[in-house]
Amino acid sequence: MSVLTGMEPKSVFTFFEEICQIPHGSGNVDQISDYLQEFARKRKLFCIQDELKNIIIIKEASAGYEEEKPYILQAHMDMVAVKEPGCDVDMTREGLRLKTADGRIYAEGTSLGGDDGIGVAYCLALLDAQDIALPRLEVILTVDEETGMEGATGIDLSMLRGRRMINLDQEEEGIFITSCAGGARVDVVIPMEQERNSTWTKDMCLMEMKVTGLLGGHSGMEINKGRGNANCLLGQVLQAVEEQVALQLVNMRGGVADNAIAREASAVLAVKEEEKAALEAIIKEQHDRIRQSFQETDAGVEVVYSMLAGEAVYYTSDSSRRALHCLGELPNGVVAMSQDVEDLVETSLNLGVVVLSEEGLRLQYAVRSSVDREKDALCDRMTRTAREAGAQVSIRGSYPGWAYQKDSPLRDKMVQIYERMYGHKPILQAIHAGLECGILSSKIEGLDCVCIGPDLQDVHTAQEQMDIASVGRVWEYLLAVLTQKA
Repeated sequence: MSVLTGMEPKSVFTFFEEICQIPHGSGNVDQISDYLQEFARKRKLFCIQDELKNIIIIKEASAGYEEEKPYILQAHMDMVAVKEPGCDVDMTREGLRLKTADGRIYAEGTSLGGDDGIGVAYCLALLDAQDIALPRLEVILTVDEETGMEGATGIDLSMLRGRRMINLDQEEEGIFITSCAGGARVDVVIPMEQERNSTWTKDMCLMEMKVTGLLGGHSGMEINKGRGNANCLLGQVLQAVEEQVALQLVNMRGGVADNAIAREASAVLAVKEEEKAALEAIIKEQHDRIRQSFQETDAGVEVVYSMLAGEAVYYTSDSSRRALHCLGELPNGVVAMSQDVEDLVETSLNLGVVVLSEEGLRLQYAVRSSVDREKDALCDRMTRTAREAGAQVSIRGSYPGWAYQKDSPLRDKMVQIYERMYGHKPILQAIHAGLECGILSSKIEGLDCVCIGPDLQDVHTAQEQMDIASVGRVWEYLLAVLTQKA
């Protein structure tokens, strides 16, 4: 049964609900891409689905708009698929459980994917409309934006005529994004050695330790809010333990995506029975320290532990110590603030995922900077630090920033229309998060871009919400922009 029936704009919410019933986490986009291709086929619209599963759909101009310049509309079809601990939704196979409350839409136990499902829904509603006269629309729907903008990097746009683009990946109504940071993904793998010919003895015990209760958030938009990163905090606790106790790692895991601030992380340790009391005392001390440090930003943070039954294969003390030291030496969070724009982060990085496996301890970072040379310098710094610890480093998905354009006819038009509709000008903003505008601008000479969208809260988390009324206002504004002739 539909949850969003009766909401306006009807077509936008209808398509958004359809999208939410299709699994579309990053890396799992085949179904959503095929759905979009079938959407175009049914309406006899020109459509290209490339090898990456990117989609381009073109709708020719309506009568009376043939002489207007085309508009490019752009959104990404993938979402950060995260869920609450204990949630039984299989986000690789199942749709979302939509709910509404207090004028907002959310998904029970999981992220909502308003970033950027609502952008896709706007595009589909415009392509589907038969009663709205519009210029030629060239719609770009990319894959895997959330994991490194691979879709935008690999897409061929040579068939497009448009030179003005509205990106629909903004999360605050009334704030137009006009430039953004570039970024890259950095993977660090620290080799680990399992204890050879080890025999589990009666004097060994297993303990599972967790850092939990953190808010998390978007690693671009929330990186400057002082929120705790569970992966880094767990590393700090383990380092404090290792200084006093012969710690040997059995397992370690935390985070769900490199561009999401980790909310929870855990480790399983093998220790001598005689050192259990000392270990518990250290954990309590670290728990109190972390609670004190994050009482303003993450009041619910906890460091908890439990004893486990059974035996395990464990890693050597030396390799455990080396891995934790490397984790502690690598930076995290805000590295530099902008010297030109007040309160804007210039350069940052986020340790989004930690996984211990046979290959070693893998650390996955999202690096961002509005200055490309600073992004490269941070990647070089990380590489040197990691290699000094004997780790392997790979850098992938590097993408350029989107520079502010002094002359922008599209921006001028959109500001004028907004002021006429709402009685005040929109805020023009540079952001630290990454958008595909920089990559696409490098593929289309002279591309003029503005990014807009409705109000979303807590994206990339299971607390994500979308404001219903804001979706409607942005729709009306978008129609005003598209239908106003030059």
